[in-house]
Amino acid sequence: MTELAQPVVHIDDDRFKVTEWRFAPGAETGWHRHGHDYVIVPLTDGTLMLDMPGGQQAQALLRQGVPYSRRVGVEHNVTNGSDSTSLSFLEVEVVDDAQAHRRREVMERLMTAFNARDLEALMACMSADCAFHGSAGHLSEGAVHKGRDAVRAGYAAIFDAFPQAAWTEGAHVVSGDTGLSTWRFVGATRDGATVDVRGCDVFAFDGDLVALKDSYRKVRG
Repeated sequence: MTELAQPVVHIDDDRFKVTEWRFAPGAETGWHRHGHDYVIVPLTDGTLMLDMPGGQQAQALLRQGVPYSRRVGVEHNVTNGSDSTSLSFLEVEVVDDAQAHRRREVMERLMTAFNARDLEALMACMSADCAFHGSAGHLSEGAVHKGRDAVRAGYAAIFDAFPQAAWTEGAHVVSGDTGLSTWRFVGATRDGATVDVRGCDVFAFDGDLVALKDSYRKVRG
């Protein structure tokens, strides 16, 4: 039976996970997929053998103190290629960045759903206790919709007011629990009036889902 490499976790918080991996000669990690961006800091010199998807194989040369990085999604089984020398390295996972990536994907799906006029897909991006603040309304926050039913109705009202609508040139950034999307809105109202303005959404997140979509757009004239 193949010996497994031994992990020793030194740090595990909401931003980073630091694990020291210790490989006896011939030891392996077992097949795994990395859920976060990560940095490897070798503690010893040596060679790691990598079993890759599709039966491919590769090597990673370790040089003590010389780091290298990899992106989320890497899949492999890592084996100490030496039959006589132990190897070790530190794996530093950037946990916060992985969540930011998932949140950006939700923002992208939200824009796609708006352009598809797909209410189900829109609501799949929203949290259980969500809110939507429209860009126009009599309150300082604009038109306020709280709760899933109200948010769904608010989104449906946009589609009703603009039979033709497209949100284009989207750009999305995430910082902590806050997201920002900028876009260009081109549409036509039921009476044929055209609209072509730029705007943005400020998001608050609950986990990976949108808890608040707060919309702003330019007023021309």
